Amino acid sequence: MKQALTSAALLLLLAGCGGTPLQPMGGLNEQLQRAGNGRAPSLGLGWLAWISGRAGREQVQLVELSRGAPVPLPGLNRPDAQPLSVSVDGRGERLALVRQLDGRTELVLYRRSLQTLQPLPMEPPGVPRQVQLSANGRLLAVQVSRGGLWQVDLIELP
Repeated sequence: MKQALTSAALLLLLAGCGGTPLQPMGGLNEQLQRAGNGRAPSLGLGWLAWISGRAGREQVQLVELSRGAPVPLPGLNRPDAQPLSVSVDGRGERLALVRQLDGRTELVLYRRSLQTLQPLPMEPPGVPRQVQLSANGRLLAVQVSRGGLWQVDLIELP
């Protein structure tokens, strides 16, 4: 009897989880769709960074969610660079980026207030693939390939 009641309660809980299907939010989603193809999204409190593509060219985009407005990123997007992964911190100040440039894959840090791009050399050397910044922008997790193996490095940033 106890097992039957437990099973019935579990079924009711599971049935409650299958309610209304999830749907994209209006407004901002329409704006995001107009920006072209999008991939690799990263949320940082009130910020959304992603890689958008239009006409065969991809670039990093940043939107301040409270205003629904795109934020300029001077010095970040180069026409000869292919972004692979992006992450934004909680304040929208720092963006970590993995990109391909001149046949090599590199890890860089962009500081929005300074409009500077800083290469982040990896030691031991490896090929970065994905990045994730902590909310305070001081810790970076990087998926990196070394010797045919995928590893994750945690890097403290100044």
